[in-house]
Amino acid sequence: MKPGKNGRWTPRGRRLIAFAALVAVLIAVGAAALRHGTANRRADPLPAASIVYQMRHDPSPWAHTEKDVSQMLADIREKRVSAIGVTLDAMLVSTKSGARYFVTDRFAVFSQSLLLAPNKGESAPDYQIAWLPNVSIGAQTGIGALLGMLRDSASMLLSLLMLALMFWFIRRETKGDATLIAEPPDIRFHDVIGALEAKAALEDIKAYLRDPKSFTRMGIRPPCGVLMTGGPGVGKTRLAQALAGECGAHFIAITGSFFSAKYYGAGIQKVKHLFKTARKRGPVVIFIDEADGLAARTSGASGSADAESNRIINQLLAEMDGFEKNEGVIVVAATNFPENIDEALRRPGRFDRIVQVRLPDVADRVKIFEYYLGKLPSRATDIDCDQLARLTVGLSPASLSTIVNQAGLIARRQGASAVCAAHLREAVKVVRIGDVSGAQQALDADEVRRVGVHEAGHGIVAALLGAGVLEELTVLPRGGALGMALITKPQDKHLYRQSELEKELMVLLGGRNAELLMFGEASSGAAQDLQEASRISLEMVSRLGFGREGNLFSLAALPRESAGRQLDRAIDQANTLLNDMNERCFDLLRRNRAILHDVTLALSKNETVPGAYVYDLIRKHEVTRMSVVPA
Repeated sequence: MKPGKNGRWTPRGRRLIAFAALVAVLIAVGAAALRHGTANRRADPLPAASIVYQMRHDPSPWAHTEKDVSQMLADIREKRVSAIGVTLDAMLVSTKSGARYFVTDRFAVFSQSLLLAPNKGESAPDYQIAWLPNVSIGAQTGIGALLGMLRDSASMLLSLLMLALMFWFIRRETKGDATLIAEPPDIRFHDVIGALEAKAALEDIKAYLRDPKSFTRMGIRPPCGVLMTGGPGVGKTRLAQALAGECGAHFIAITGSFFSAKYYGAGIQKVKHLFKTARKRGPVVIFIDEADGLAARTSGASGSADAESNRIINQLLAEMDGFEKNEGVIVVAATNFPENIDEALRRPGRFDRIVQVRLPDVADRVKIFEYYLGKLPSRATDIDCDQLARLTVGLSPASLSTIVNQAGLIARRQGASAVCAAHLREAVKVVRIGDVSGAQQALDADEVRRVGVHEAGHGIVAALLGAGVLEELTVLPRGGALGMALITKPQDKHLYRQSELEKELMVLLGGRNAELLMFGEASSGAAQDLQEASRISLEMVSRLGFGREGNLFSLAALPRESAGRQLDRAIDQANTLLNDMNERCFDLLRRNRAILHDVTLALSKNETVPGAYVYDLIRKHEVTRMSVVPA
């Protein structure tokens, strides 16, 4: 074991040295105790002629003869015993006739009864009885003494190690695993694609971390924290890292559950240790991911866990509120559920900024695909990132990264040397819906045809109404679906008109109505469609004011306990809306039954039909219909 390159011992070396020193000290203490015991024996004040003195200094005459305890009891009853010496593992008996023997007494059963006999009202014994702590039958040699010393030292060492382990464990629970990154993160804002609004909102934070004096000179209170909200995988963590990288600040990454601890009060110490560490190493960005894990304070704490949670949040509020100087320390929290965070944490002065991190738009998704595809060592030239961006409306950057990785897995599975467009399109389907399952083998011909009719109904209604771009129809099961109509949006939508939502309802009802038109009855395959259609229709009439009766009152304005009583009327209106959309959808499919028949036939033959085939059929039937109309 040698010192490090800089001439200093490593932490592991220092721990080994400390352990070796502890062992040496324990051995020295044991040796000193042994010498002290020997000195005590030598300084025994008993006269050398007494039997107890002889027992204590030379037990060897007793060690040659062992007798049963019944013999000792008989000698005691006959009053033949002159002295008894009690040791750790035996009793030395000396009779009045000069005979000497010992009785094994491992658990001190008989010696205790002899020592306690006078306390039970019995007459005092006519023999001497003495405790001989330094005598052990058969262990009087130097080796035996050394073994005893080692045994005592090992017991003491084990006790100290248990105490040290307990101290270390409690210290670790108190401090947690919040460690500072040695160097600031090496990513910047330009490395994070999209999120322009979030970057603009973080500009003040960046300026403060770079030059906090410019804020104090103007008498401006520096920001305390930033709360980033948004769905999972939108890039909240990378934005926090980029903020630290832009400012050259250290970065501490923890989660909301970091402050939970097994021991009462340890969570508060974690909060104190976290901010103490950050203040020493400023500028620092403290990133708390899944901040909703802190929960919210409760007014009526029902147990120690609730009380501890309240105390942790109170301590966090105190640290962020500036009871101590926090110059150069910024707390950035991220959550998918901001409503679950305590209101006192969300107020200005704690989290000064609430930043919404949105999903990437079409242009951002193109750049994200180009970024991840650029990392591949080989790829085909037929990849169209614009088309991939249109196919992935509503997906997060994390999902786009998964798509590229999944495309690589598909290419490797097929034995290809490079990722091509077909692999990426298949990966989009896997991520959005699921992989191809083995349910196809369990379906008979009639069920496959019914699935084809159902999916054709969805696709034809979407194509006729322009409710999206029909990319593909298939009867190959994916994930939990027995078939799929891949319909994408030409652009990201943030506002929906009433007519657009009605078209969405008709597309969802298209599969069921296609089955009714072709077979005269529907199947259970429309269960998920009905559930989604019911959700949309209830939103339309209860929150958006799109009901047929013109009711503008939103149930979202009611308290939760009162809204339930008003749902019956809203459900009736939603059901009326669904029936209207259902009739319109059925009428649309009935007028285009020939297209439905042709698409179903193509699905039965090929299992997968591109959307372009459906659009061609629609155009041909439009031309035929116009040609037969009288002038």
